[in-house]
Amino acid sequence: MTRTKGTAASPPRPRAGPRFKFIKVLLKLGPGLVTGASDDDPSGIATYSQVGAQFGYGMLWVMPFSYPLMAVIQEISARIGRLTGLGLAGNIRRHYPKPILYGVVSLLLIANIVNLGADIGAMGAAAKLLMPGPLWAYIVMFGVVSLLLQIVVPYTKYVRYLKWLTLALFAYVATAVVVGEPKWQAIRATFWPSFSLHRDYFTALIAVLGTTISPYLFFWQASEEAQDVSVNAGERPLKQAPGQAPAQFRRIKFDTYFGMALSNLVAFFIILTTAVTLRAHGISDIQTADQAAEALKPLAGRFAFLLFALGIIGTGLLAVPVLAGSAAYGVSEAFRWTASLEKKPRLAVKFYGTIGAATAIGLALNFVHLNPIKALFWSAVLNGVVAAPVMVLMMILARDAKLMGKFTLPLYLRVGGWIATAAMLIASLGMIVTLRP
Repeated sequence: MTRTKGTAASPPRPRAGPRFKFIKVLLKLGPGLVTGASDDDPSGIATYSQVGAQFGYGMLWVMPFSYPLMAVIQEISARIGRLTGLGLAGNIRRHYPKPILYGVVSLLLIANIVNLGADIGAMGAAAKLLMPGPLWAYIVMFGVVSLLLQIVVPYTKYVRYLKWLTLALFAYVATAVVVGEPKWQAIRATFWPSFSLHRDYFTALIAVLGTTISPYLFFWQASEEAQDVSVNAGERPLKQAPGQAPAQFRRIKFDTYFGMALSNLVAFFIILTTAVTLRAHGISDIQTADQAAEALKPLAGRFAFLLFALGIIGTGLLAVPVLAGSAAYGVSEAFRWTASLEKKPRLAVKFYGTIGAATAIGLALNFVHLNPIKALFWSAVLNGVVAAPVMVLMMILARDAKLMGKFTLPLYLRVGGWIATAAMLIASLGMIVTLRP
């Protein structure tokens, strides 16, 4: 008698439950998750804290408004990287004149270095709030640790480390839960926005958009998709392996939209937390992330303070490698240097040299008496200046049949991408206007 499935001799394989399927899906998250999480860096935390302290619930609506704009432009950058096997700078090099390439990469490098310095300084200041010791020692320690992790740890392991660091973001969700908030007022402000043409409000709005939709995120996600192609056996650029496209596009979409949703959710809770504590107690001038943490202590308790301060350190450890890495990918692709976090430093000397130089200069900015709020402000200005033209270049690239083959953008990405580009162009022009005395 033949044996059939389900007999004692060959028991049926147990089906994975919903929990295991969910964990399996989460393990597949990669560039989109890390990119979204790195957007809530200490510089971003400072911006969101200032907005919450100054305007209360008045800008909660910006986060759901910016989410689809942020998500579609990141999905486009990811598609370009996966389709071509090259990052954004590599594709710009192939399709645009050198002055455009060098101009974009130079501005990206400057903005990232300033942002690096501000983030390393914020991590040191947060550590100083939690532990005794000189501030300079913490700043140097975080700069060196961040640099060594990028140089010593291979890419495949390093990405897993970055994924776990995204858990630091939940410190801000937990902080909001600890302090509590008037739920109805927050909900109404989120879905029934109040808008002002006052200069301070408009400047803050531009700063939030510039912090949320930043050029280094485009470069990082495209380069990481290209990097994944080179390190995963059996994967090739989708132009060369079109059969892989449907599954990869589904993964990119889920990964990107999940990562950007996490980013904007955390930003929402930072604004909410500072609105219900700092703003409610008359504190409206917050210039750095560690100031926000310190101000929370007498108002919301030591636990909320600890969560907020630890979140600054965790998000900084996540964001600094992304800032340095995206700068190094951009510069290396522009000059056709070997660019890979998977290769040993001796096989990609110029790539790792760029990471080291960017991190070292950013670290040094903390010792030249640079005003942190001015550093953040000019970093936001540069990001705003770079973002719109880079998005224009991306949208034109994504329409190029030679570049994209048969995988030109679907309608929702074409429409959403141009809307996001127009929004950032308006924000950039508005930023320039607000710079006028």
